[in-house]
Amino acid sequence: MDAHAVAPSGADVGTHDRFGNPHAPALPYARGQILTSTEDDFRKLRQAWRYLSARIDAHGPEGVYNCSGLEHGLPLSADELPVASDFVAPALYFDRFRQAALEHMSGTPEQHDAALFNRITGATYSTHLTLVQPGDTVIAVSASYSHPSVLRAAAHVGATLVDTAGLAEFEAALDREHRVALVVITRLAVTYETMPQTDLERVIELAKARDIPVYVDDAGGARVGPALFDQPGMLELGADLVATGLDKYGTSGPRLGVLTGKKSLVSRIRARGFEMGMEARPLLYPAAYRSLAESTPERVQQLHATSRAVAGSLREILGDRLHETPVISELLADDILEIAMERAGLTSPPIVPFEASAVLALLLVRDYGVLSVHLVGVPPGTAALMFKFISPEALERFGGPDAFARAVDDCLNKLAELVDNPSAVSEFLFGREVAS
Repeated sequence: MDAHAVAPSGADVGTHDRFGNPHAPALPYARGQILTSTEDDFRKLRQAWRYLSARIDAHGPEGVYNCSGLEHGLPLSADELPVASDFVAPALYFDRFRQAALEHMSGTPEQHDAALFNRITGATYSTHLTLVQPGDTVIAVSASYSHPSVLRAAAHVGATLVDTAGLAEFEAALDREHRVALVVITRLAVTYETMPQTDLERVIELAKARDIPVYVDDAGGARVGPALFDQPGMLELGADLVATGLDKYGTSGPRLGVLTGKKSLVSRIRARGFEMGMEARPLLYPAAYRSLAESTPERVQQLHATSRAVAGSLREILGDRLHETPVISELLADDILEIAMERAGLTSPPIVPFEASAVLALLLVRDYGVLSVHLVGVPPGTAALMFKFISPEALERFGGPDAFARAVDDCLNKLAELVDNPSAVSEFLFGREVAS
């Protein structure tokens, strides 16, 4: 993939899906005629909630299976509820949270500090608002492409984002661009491809040689890198700022963002976050502390092993259509649409791949109570249906890897029955809404 610059307006990155549809601005997929905007993504999410509510009415909470790989609960114990207020909780837990965050991210209390944000996007935006000025350039680097939140943060502050894939593209961009205010690294890309440690070290070295601060969007990489690839923490490698999520891969929630890094930078970014309303509610410090303190590499490895078992069962049904990286497996949206078209006997696509992926995700909710990562982001950061870091407990309750693979296959068949009728697709995704 060639490096591409994203202008402050969030211009189209100039790529297309397999069917020739141009990707939407600041997104890695085409929008189509049904899911045309983030507003439509929320309407789709409301319909998913309706299906989920009906599922719970029929089967109880045990009929729901979180297979998203993410933990979005609130792990507070009974004895913490009396102190769960914005006044008391931070008084008792901020220092414990800070210590756990620095240990988790391989920081040192002498050099580093920690701040808690409402999500990683809050940390990313606050970092850009603090360190980047209108007219500046931000160079991002990953194995493939950066999360849409990075593109939006640069656009929001009036900067140009140059998104690069791999070390060679990054080096070329760094030599070419002027007024580079920030380098953003994503160790584990949205596509779940990883950057080698030697490349990470070189990117940081080159940025430091030009006195450019380095921010790492280490959402899941903060645990996947060390637990699965024996990589050190990004602060150990010399990054100035590193953010991770408390809902991803070995942590227990809630969906919060933790920013760690150089004390002087974290102090400024934390303050900007407070000013812009992007800080986490202080009553959540106990949950954040526990999520960090109880995370282990062994749990990450266990989640990874479960997901590989699911991949094995899916591969028996889907063959090479199942796309795999060393970290996850996934059905690319283009393949989802192609499978549905083949099963329906169609030669031309009535909808775009992203819409097909959305239907498949909602079918899994409606008919099997399976929650996938597609229903987490608004808008989703990818059009693929990912199978990643599925908890062994949820999978065992569902019936195991083979039962899960059969459910996906059944929902692909049901997608094939809908795909030739865009009106039926729209009604399935949105329901019959009553105008207010």
